[in-house]
Amino acid sequence: MRNSRHLTMEHLLARIQEGEIDTVVVAFTDMQGRLQGKRLHARYFADVVVPHGTEGCNYLLAVDVDMNTVGGYAISSWEQGYGDMEFVIDDRTIRVLTHLPATAMVQCDLVWPPDESGRHAPVVQSPRAILQKQLDRCAEQGWVALAGTELEFIAFDTTYEAAHDSAYRELTPVNQYNVDYSILGTSRVEPLLRAIRNTMYDAGLDVEGAKGECNFGQHEIGFLYADALTTADNHVVYKTVAKEIAAQQGRSITFMAKYNEREGSSCHIHLSLRGEDGDLVFWKDGARTPLYDHFIAGVLATIADFTLLFAPNVNSYKRFADGSFAPTTIAWGLDNRTCAVRLVGHGAGARMENRVPGADANPYLALAAMLAGGLYGIEHKLALEDELVGNAYSSGRPKVPATLAAAREAFAGSEIARGTLGDDVVDHYANMADVELAAFNAAVTDWELFRGFERL
Repeated sequence: MRNSRHLTMEHLLARIQEGEIDTVVVAFTDMQGRLQGKRLHARYFADVVVPHGTEGCNYLLAVDVDMNTVGGYAISSWEQGYGDMEFVIDDRTIRVLTHLPATAMVQCDLVWPPDESGRHAPVVQSPRAILQKQLDRCAEQGWVALAGTELEFIAFDTTYEAAHDSAYRELTPVNQYNVDYSILGTSRVEPLLRAIRNTMYDAGLDVEGAKGECNFGQHEIGFLYADALTTADNHVVYKTVAKEIAAQQGRSITFMAKYNEREGSSCHIHLSLRGEDGDLVFWKDGARTPLYDHFIAGVLATIADFTLLFAPNVNSYKRFADGSFAPTTIAWGLDNRTCAVRLVGHGAGARMENRVPGADANPYLALAAMLAGGLYGIEHKLALEDELVGNAYSSGRPKVPATLAAAREAFAGSEIARGTLGDDVVDHYANMADVELAAFNAAVTDWELFRGFERL
């Protein structure tokens, strides 16, 4: 039975009228995969926003991780006056956030203010719009994309404020040993995990369970697959709520791809196509379909081009290390965790797992990239290379780009990326990489200081 705890607009307005809801969070997802928006008084939401809409400044899609306005973006600049975008509420995303008093949330699409003809053009650089474009391409073929994300995090017995004051060093993880699948180990942090699980269920997510992972304090909470847009929407709500609940308990959580020298945090993405009537697309007569093979081949052929959307930060690339369960090799295998693409399941459960994305990936962009690559493979009937059997790390196969700079160049120069996502999108996210690289290259790291202050 699927979770049916999402509210209709009618139910939300009734709860507002009855005084059960007094705050509505109106949110969209930014380039970095974070929720941005407003907290509105519920009566204002009901009386003004529902009939007339609301807006936000367009610089929210043209800032760096620190929310600084930066140059190079076509949609937003000092010269253009930093105008507004309009929020378009998606009624399907209304949910109650039980960890906050009397609060509901609704997620939005973004459009530009109306032109002279009264038309609202979509903000094509918006992550939700980028994914929707690929989903529309699937729908044209009569397909629905189903997806699930496996998102890992590291939790600390340290508040966010204390972590900041200590420069994020010497933090105390909630587990100080490897708790991979350990019941005893996860029991020690169960108050946090339970609160997140139950809050997410109340918010309309289909919760599977929680388990420990390899790094100290590292955990994963799993959710049942859904259509790709719903999965991405749920993913970003979960990341935000998990951090909020951790803060309420005097703890902190990081979704960095690589917090320290030990195992990084991944976001493995499972993806399959179905017919609009639920018919299987990837499996027939006990075996993979040719269409499935073309899809896999397309994803493999475009992994290097789209790595920027799977690994969007300088830190993302420190996760890619041989023997780490993070892939370095572009290859596929049957239930082979050393490959970038792992095929799992059969029949209705047949799906591909992309192991490249880290926990810092924007789920809308990563899913859009996978769909764009897979559809490219179907359209061009790409042949699927032979399965890799054995250790992909030592196979000699082509490698995933090893740095943000290399991934940026592959993405910006990709005819496939430009043909499937559009020039506006490619230029926008290539500039995001330029901003990140410029910030990193200007920084002097602790490693440099300790290595060179006295010795050089």
